[in-house]
Amino acid sequence: MDILIEDVSARNSRPATPRSEPISFIQRLAASENFKVLFREGMGLVEEAATYLDGPGREQSKVLRRPVALAYATESMRLTTRMMQVASWLLLRRAVNEGAMTPAQATTEKHRVRLARQEIACGADMFAELPQRLRELSERSLRLQARIIHLDQSITDWNNPPALAASVIAGQVERVRLAFAGGR
Repeated sequence: MDILIEDVSARNSRPATPRSEPISFIQRLAASENFKVLFREGMGLVEEAATYLDGPGREQSKVLRRPVALAYATESMRLTTRMMQVASWLLLRRAVNEGAMTPAQATTEKHRVRLARQEIACGADMFAELPQRLRELSERSLRLQARIIHLDQSITDWNNPPALAASVIAGQVERVRLAFAGGR
């Protein structure tokens, strides 16, 4: 069996270019083609929900019995609120990605989009009586919202790392530094 051995000495002899900061995979994800797909998906769902609620949903809600109609009104308001939050967050992230806003500006109180994790407003039995299309839109919006909340939290965590001095590892790093510096 032949074994190919690559000469890596030339590659390893090049000096490493120091980086002042680690690579942010979450920042890259938020600015990647995957974000564009998420953006299109989210804005498409916003449009789908609005079209349904303004058209067929309005007609379907008129024939529901009173308790189900109340659940419909509540769930449609929550869906609308959820979609507005999702659209606002997506537009804010796109502004950051396109350079119209800095990440720091996006996290200020003035611009920050508060994403509130929501659940279905009514019980499972009542939810089952709602029109199928509303149920589908609500469930899809909840899954999309959960993905966006996760991404938002990851971005927030990246932008606000815990202080190194407060970490458990800091003491170990200091000991290693002192050992190599010749001190004890």
